[in-house]
Amino acid sequence: MAEYNKKKTIVIGHKNPDTDSVCSAICYAALKRKVTGEDYEAARAGHVNEETQFVLNYFGVEKPVRVRDVRTQVRDIDIRQVPGVNRSISLKKAWNIMQRDSLVTLPVVAEDESLEGLITVSDIAGTYLDVLDSSILSKACTSYRNIIETLEGILVTGDENAYFSEGKVLIAAANPDMMEYYISKNDLVILGNRYESQLCAIEMEAACIIVCEGARVSMTIEKLAREHGCTVITTPYDAYTAARLINQSMPIGYFMRSDHLITFLETDIVDEIKDVMANKRHRDFPIVDQDGKYKGMISRRNLLGARGKSVILVDHNERSQAVDGIENARILEIIDHHRLGPIETIGPVYFRNQPLGCTATIVYQMYQEAGVPVEKQTAGLLCSAILSDTLLFKSPTCTETDRAAARKLAEIAGISAEEYAMEMFSAGSNFASKTEEDILYQDFKLFTAGKISLGVGQINSLNTQELQELETRMLPYLKSERRSRGLDMIFLMLTNILTESTVLLCDGQGAEQMIRNAFQMEADDASESNRVELAGVVSRKKQLVPAIMVALQE
Repeated sequence: MAEYNKKKTIVIGHKNPDTDSVCSAICYAALKRKVTGEDYEAARAGHVNEETQFVLNYFGVEKPVRVRDVRTQVRDIDIRQVPGVNRSISLKKAWNIMQRDSLVTLPVVAEDESLEGLITVSDIAGTYLDVLDSSILSKACTSYRNIIETLEGILVTGDENAYFSEGKVLIAAANPDMMEYYISKNDLVILGNRYESQLCAIEMEAACIIVCEGARVSMTIEKLAREHGCTVITTPYDAYTAARLINQSMPIGYFMRSDHLITFLETDIVDEIKDVMANKRHRDFPIVDQDGKYKGMISRRNLLGARGKSVILVDHNERSQAVDGIENARILEIIDHHRLGPIETIGPVYFRNQPLGCTATIVYQMYQEAGVPVEKQTAGLLCSAILSDTLLFKSPTCTETDRAAARKLAEIAGISAEEYAMEMFSAGSNFASKTEEDILYQDFKLFTAGKISLGVGQINSLNTQELQELETRMLPYLKSERRSRGLDMIFLMLTNILTESTVLLCDGQGAEQMIRNAFQMEADDASESNRVELAGVVSRKKQLVPAIMVALQE
């Protein structure tokens, strides 16, 4: 079985990911793989917007896998790699495997690796203790191969791949005259080295005779057996031992449990299966994938040492913006350029936070510090993220470090920063075909200030008319969405990249007045217009959110 529980670290950005969040995750995961040689996988916590998809398409990069929840799953814990067995193997062979590997449960698996059933030590023990009728061997459709293996026998004549599927098992202890009365056609007869008894069994059309104590079978008996289609097997065991062992040759498929099996998917959340395991007396539970393919076994003991997913956060450090289940994950690193938020970690982490315009700039610095060359594709992704987050260097968050990094990266990627940025922004500002939900959550973040919860979305566009049309579309949606999400306030920045200004749409009690107070503006004559024009305001991180936080604290 291939290695199933291979550990990896997820590198992931915030919910409603933007270009910086996605590109930084991809490039930082690549850097970690090159530096450590370990398994790091870029992921995203939400839908990829049009701008980011343009970037990925332009540089020929697949979008990262979407991860909706980082709570500990079954696939994250140590799973015992118990090999599956075929339903045709004998009870004796199954028992030997269990004793050798200290197992109490064996999974029975088909050729296509799908789980067919389970057999336990108690199931096998039951076959010894139960009173089984003499025809159980044929009812179980036991193969002659299993009989030979169990009795350590030798096939004299017959087909070892055939099956004993009719008749009963009996011991020929009487003389031949008496044998005629209790041997029936297709029976399996255990007997000794008496020629007369062997001949009688063959003439009575027995399906098989087991000759005990390693006795030699004469050529005459062998010839007659072939002519009558009778299988002949010799065994070194005496008749008593052979009779006691032969039931162990039955296939486990006849005794395995196949109905109402309790199985878990590799994607199941550990916290959700604990109660199920606690309420069942089984010691081991099989794990299957979405297609029913067997993957391994777990027990309650496996859950005791369960460790959360290993995660690196990029472009955020607040729990409200993080992927679901982050409180159960093992956060190893945080790479960010935003304000510090109230996220808690189980242990110490590597935390790199710099007052730059983009997380991608930090990632670029880390490439340089590690001495890892930045390839053309990586340069294109990092440059795109910087151009996006700094609005082509127009955002007040942009620093000289960001500009220098973007210029160098553009050179490596073989693009003109200005021309490429216009294409990128245009690709992301086609709102006619989008729903109001898509527009709001294209770039949306949640914040808290004391007991006040608020959400802030942002749309960047080069098209003034397009932004004006969005005002009438989005105001009613903001109102309904604020109520459905239970927020106190909600805002949407309609940012014009060319004019370096923002029309801020507001909803919530006192939201508009709070914004006017925050930016020291006079009250609008048209009260509660839910619209505020903010000249020179283009950054949510550095201009809008800090002003809101200060205003709410006053």
